[in-house]
Amino acid sequence: MVLITEDLIRRRAEHNNCEIFSLEEISLHQQDVERIEHLDKWCRELKILYLQNNLIPKIENVGRLKKLEYLNLALNNIEKIENLEGCESLQKLDLTVNFVGEVSTIQSLKHNLHLRELYLVGNPCAQYDGYRKYVVATLPQLKWLDGKEIERSERIQALQDYRQVQQQIKEEEEAYLLRRARERQEAQNKSCTQQSASRNPGFDGRWYTDINNTLYVQQVLGEENKENCPDVNPGGEDEDQEDKAFWQQPSQYTPESRLEAHRYMEEKRKSKESKSEDGKKVKPPRTMITQDGRALNVNEPKLDFSLVDDEENNQFILDLGIYRHLDTSLVDVDVQPNYVRVLVKSKPFQLVLPEEVKPDSSSAKRSQTTGHLVVTMPKASELIQKQRKIPCAPKSQNSAKVQNSSSKRIEKLEVDPKAHSFPDVANIVQEKRDRAPGPLVLSKCRPQDVSEGGGEYTENSEVPPLM
Repeated sequence: MVLITEDLIRRRAEHNNCEIFSLEEISLHQQDVERIEHLDKWCRELKILYLQNNLIPKIENVGRLKKLEYLNLALNNIEKIENLEGCESLQKLDLTVNFVGEVSTIQSLKHNLHLRELYLVGNPCAQYDGYRKYVVATLPQLKWLDGKEIERSERIQALQDYRQVQQQIKEEEEAYLLRRARERQEAQNKSCTQQSASRNPGFDGRWYTDINNTLYVQQVLGEENKENCPDVNPGGEDEDQEDKAFWQQPSQYTPESRLEAHRYMEEKRKSKESKSEDGKKVKPPRTMITQDGRALNVNEPKLDFSLVDDEENNQFILDLGIYRHLDTSLVDVDVQPNYVRVLVKSKPFQLVLPEEVKPDSSSAKRSQTTGHLVVTMPKASELIQKQRKIPCAPKSQNSAKVQNSSSKRIEKLEVDPKAHSFPDVANIVQEKRDRAPGPLVLSKCRPQDVSEGGGEYTENSEVPPLM
């Protein structure tokens, strides 16, 4: 039994941002609903209500919908027209193909002064002699009946023949009620029989209460019973025969038979779903990383992408063409040093990077216009671009040679501690270790000769003299 719940109403109210207190129109058709409830409390502003093709047996819980203008209850199990007096604004009522046999119940619609259209085609009452005259004379506010306009001459004739038609309708209605009581009794007896037959009988299809008698009959029948009993095959042939026997079985058009057919189809659907779930093979998970730790390229969502190496900013930029209307909550980004992984609706996209990146410094942004995902990943290896300063010196032949040699030298972009080491200042001034201890005497140091220093000495005027 399907009930009208708050969750169901909110799901059917997507056009109103899932708000139900201000809802003016809702469609609950083909939901297998068996009872009208909660709508008069939760949706007071309703103007249009679609409830066709359900299993509703009674009109109820709609009397507080003062603004309701259109009520569609076609293809249900309704037998009476009732509980609509409170729908003050009702203009159209559709009861096509129901089981309304008590046509006298349309008297309750006299209070709906704004009712203009009424549909009762496909109901038992539509087969009565004088049905249309009776309805036209009973409801003077109607303009259309079963899709046909009511003319003024037709209304005058219906009012003139009202007494005669009323007596005729009463007799046909009483006969229908007697027939309907028999149909209910037959349906009740049939359901009791089916419930008793649903229990498991004995091995030969009979019921036994004495275990000794059961054993005796089993010994007597022996192999003969086995030959007569057909093999039960749960395959498709037995199911087809069962379906054919059910649908070819003669039955009356009643609310009970419609419920029985619905229950049968529901059981068949559930059994097929259970079999399909059992028969489904569990799909093995996709291999993202091999056993030796090597990441693989995967594009299960089949998205367009591009990977750009931005050398100027020392980073990689991934542009992934995610669907424009896909919610961002369904996208998950994971950046690792050697690869980047994006889950789009649980479908993985994985791309191996040519160089290592910094996951902590990476960022992911999504375009509001195109929906594309842009992942920026800085590289882990930093580039050092620094020019070495050449000291200024007087122009000479020796300095020219030094400049030519330095210009021919190629600058390498790597961090080398030897190339950037500082001079050892500890041994700039050499101490005479063989000197005997005594008082400290300051002496003036002369510059080293060319032969001692291993090169020519040039006096620089910018360097202050030693004191």
